[in-house]
Amino acid sequence: MQLNEVTFAEATPIDGYGPGFFRVGGQVMRGAVIVTETGARGWEGLGDAQPLLALLGEVDVIFIGTGPEIAHIPEDLRRPLEDAGIGVETMSSPAACRTYNVLLSEGRRVAAAVLPV
Repeated sequence: MQLNEVTFAEATPIDGYGPGFFRVGGQVMRGAVIVTETGARGWEGLGDAQPLLALLGEVDVIFIGTGPEIAHIPEDLRRPLEDAGIGVETMSSPAACRTYNVLLSEGRRVAAAVLPV
Protein backbone atom coordinates (compact mmCIF):
# COMPACT_ATOMS: atom_id res chain seq x y z
CA MET A 1 0.00 0.00 0.00
CA GLN A 2 1.33 3.40 -0.96
CA LEU A 3 0.61 6.34 1.35
CA ASN A 4 0.64 9.86 0.00
CA GLU A 5 0.88 12.99 2.07
CA VAL A 6 -2.16 15.20 1.64
CA THR A 7 -1.37 18.79 0.80
CA PHE A 8 -3.82 21.66 0.55
CA ALA A 9 -1.60 24.35 -1.02
CA GLU A 10 -3.45 27.60 -0.30
CA ALA A 11 -6.78 25.92 0.50
CA THR A 12 -8.44 25.85 3.93
CA PRO A 13 -8.80 22.34 5.43
CA ILE A 14 -10.82 21.30 8.45
CA ASP A 15 -8.11 20.27 10.90
CA GLY A 16 -10.34 18.80 13.59
CA TYR A 17 -13.51 19.07 15.62
CA GLY A 18 -14.83 18.39 19.09
CA PRO A 19 -17.81 19.15 21.30
CA GLY A 20 -19.13 22.49 20.04
CA PHE A 21 -16.14 23.53 17.92
CA PHE A 22 -14.20 23.05 14.70
CA ARG A 23 -10.52 23.76 14.05
CA VAL A 24 -10.24 25.22 10.57
CA GLY A 25 -6.92 26.25 9.07
CA GLY A 26 -5.43 26.24 12.58
CA GLN A 27 -8.14 28.48 14.09
CA VAL A 28 -10.76 27.28 16.58
CA MET A 29 -14.31 28.25 15.66
CA ARG A 30 -17.28 27.65 17.96
CA GLY A 31 -20.69 26.60 16.69
CA ALA A 32 -21.79 25.87 13.14
CA VAL A 33 -19.45 26.88 10.31
CA ILE A 34 -19.23 27.11 6.54
CA VAL A 35 -15.83 26.19 5.13
CA THR A 36 -14.65 26.78 1.57
CA GLU A 37 -11.29 26.72 -0.14
CA THR A 38 -10.79 30.39 0.73
CA GLY A 39 -11.77 30.37 4.41
CA ALA A 40 -14.37 29.76 7.09
CA ARG A 41 -17.14 31.76 8.71
CA GLY A 42 -19.88 31.23 11.25
CA TRP A 43 -23.24 29.89 10.12
CA GLU A 44 -26.68 30.17 11.72
CA GLY A 45 -27.49 26.54 10.89
CA LEU A 46 -30.10 24.65 8.89
CA GLY A 47 -32.51 27.59 8.75
CA ASP A 48 -29.90 29.83 7.09
CA ALA A 49 -29.78 29.10 3.33
CA GLN A 50 -28.60 32.52 2.13
CA PRO A 51 -24.86 32.13 2.86
CA LEU A 52 -24.92 28.78 1.08
CA LEU A 53 -26.72 30.25 -1.94
CA ALA A 54 -24.03 32.94 -2.06
CA LEU A 55 -21.56 30.15 -2.95
CA LEU A 56 -23.18 29.74 -6.38
CA GLY A 57 -20.44 29.77 -9.00
CA GLU A 58 -17.76 29.12 -6.36
CA VAL A 59 -18.63 25.50 -5.49
CA ASP A 60 -20.26 22.53 -7.20
CA VAL A 61 -21.34 20.67 -4.07
CA ILE A 62 -21.89 21.47 -0.40
CA PHE A 63 -21.48 18.76 2.23
CA ILE A 64 -23.97 19.50 4.98
CA GLY A 65 -22.99 17.98 8.30
CA THR A 66 -25.99 17.46 10.56
CA GLY A 67 -24.08 16.93 13.81
CA PRO A 68 -23.00 13.61 15.30
CA GLU A 69 -25.60 11.61 13.34
CA ILE A 70 -26.97 11.88 9.81
CA ALA A 71 -30.39 13.52 9.63
CA HIS A 72 -32.68 14.95 6.98
CA ILE A 73 -32.29 18.65 6.27
CA PRO A 74 -35.31 20.93 5.86
CA GLU A 75 -36.78 21.07 2.37
CA ASP A 76 -36.60 24.88 2.49
CA LEU A 77 -32.81 24.53 2.72
CA ARG A 78 -32.33 21.73 0.18
CA ARG A 79 -34.71 22.93 -2.53
CA PRO A 80 -33.26 26.45 -3.12
CA LEU A 81 -29.73 25.04 -3.30
CA GLU A 82 -30.67 22.33 -5.78
CA ASP A 83 -32.79 24.76 -7.82
CA ALA A 84 -29.74 27.04 -8.04
CA GLY A 85 -27.65 24.14 -9.37
CA ILE A 86 -25.60 23.49 -6.23
CA GLY A 87 -25.22 19.83 -5.29
CA VAL A 88 -26.19 18.94 -1.73
CA GLU A 89 -24.89 15.91 0.15
CA THR A 90 -26.14 15.36 3.70
CA MET A 91 -24.12 13.34 6.19
CA SER A 92 -22.93 13.42 9.78
CA SER A 93 -20.55 16.29 10.53
CA PRO A 94 -17.52 14.01 11.01
CA ALA A 95 -18.16 12.42 7.60
CA ALA A 96 -18.74 15.83 6.01
CA CYS A 97 -15.39 17.09 7.36
CA ARG A 98 -13.50 14.06 6.05
CA THR A 99 -15.20 14.13 2.65
CA TYR A 100 -14.62 17.87 2.29
CA ASN A 101 -10.89 17.47 3.04
CA VAL A 102 -10.42 14.58 0.60
CA LEU A 103 -12.13 16.37 -2.28
CA LEU A 104 -10.45 19.68 -1.40
CA SER A 105 -7.05 17.95 -1.63
CA GLU A 106 -8.04 16.82 -5.15
CA GLY A 107 -8.71 20.42 -6.15
CA ARG A 108 -12.49 20.01 -6.30
CA ARG A 109 -14.89 22.96 -5.88
CA VAL A 110 -16.48 21.97 -2.57
CA ALA A 111 -17.75 23.50 0.66
CA ALA A 112 -18.78 22.12 4.03
CA ALA A 113 -21.59 23.56 6.14
CA VAL A 114 -21.37 21.70 9.42
CA LEU A 115 -23.19 21.65 12.73
CA PRO A 116 -21.09 20.89 15.81
CA VAL A 117 -20.94 17.43 17.34
